[in-house]
Amino acid sequence: MLEVEDLRVTYGGAVEALRGVTLAVPDGKVVAVLGSNGAGKTTLLRAVSSVLRLHRGRVESGSVTFDGKSLLGKDPSQVVDLGLVQVPEGRRIFSRLTVEENLRAGGMGARDKSAKKAAQQRVYDLFPVLAERRTGRAGLLSGGEQQMLAIGRALMAAPKVLLLDEPSLGLAPRIIGQIGEIIHEINRQGTSVLLVEQNATMALEVADLAYVLDVGEVSLQGDAKELAATDEVQKLYLGHGSDADEVHAVVSTGKTLSRWTA
Repeated sequence: MLEVEDLRVTYGGAVEALRGVTLAVPDGKVVAVLGSNGAGKTTLLRAVSSVLRLHRGRVESGSVTFDGKSLLGKDPSQVVDLGLVQVPEGRRIFSRLTVEENLRAGGMGARDKSAKKAAQQRVYDLFPVLAERRTGRAGLLSGGEQQMLAIGRALMAAPKVLLLDEPSLGLAPRIIGQIGEIIHEINRQGTSVLLVEQNATMALEVADLAYVLDVGEVSLQGDAKELAATDEVQKLYLGHGSDADEVHAVVSTGKTLSRWTA
């Protein structure tokens, strides 16, 4: 289990980004973290991934543990070795490399060749379009396909917990719904997911548990479906226009992965 306890984070020793955040990602669950820009969602993932210092951030107090082992102060590569892998906001693929080269980069830490091969096949099974375009340059993929590649690259490390930072950012509603289906399938295959999202419709559809961050603090938490039904979440985070309805429809239909049409 991934556990964050009373975490307080500052930037430059002055700006307080997290103010005593506590949450948990139980084994085998999808946990969504919702909130507006500046709520502290990305900072939370940076703390878990141990990359805060690269962004001039610092943990002032609290703890981050995975299976009882502290993640604070570890090198980011050690966090990956423990089984936590982040898909960053904005995808950040290697655009000049091919699809297959991007995937190989994601699996560089694995020494077992058979495990690498199995991980790559898993990615191609999840995202058939990547198999079709394996020799093409990643920068020529569509936005949705690039997001698939970013997730696939992370899966090459065979994570126990997949950390997703705004995977729906900049994508059309139909593609966002398909992202939700992929998250559900990855979790069904045994990978826990910590999903940071502004798109509450998709996040609450796929999550088991949810937390709402508000200016660095947890303002709401609980069962995702129960939170989705509350007046506060309905008013602040769940729209009822055509975009939200389309996302809900795609996530709920359980379309097969082969129908991904990014």
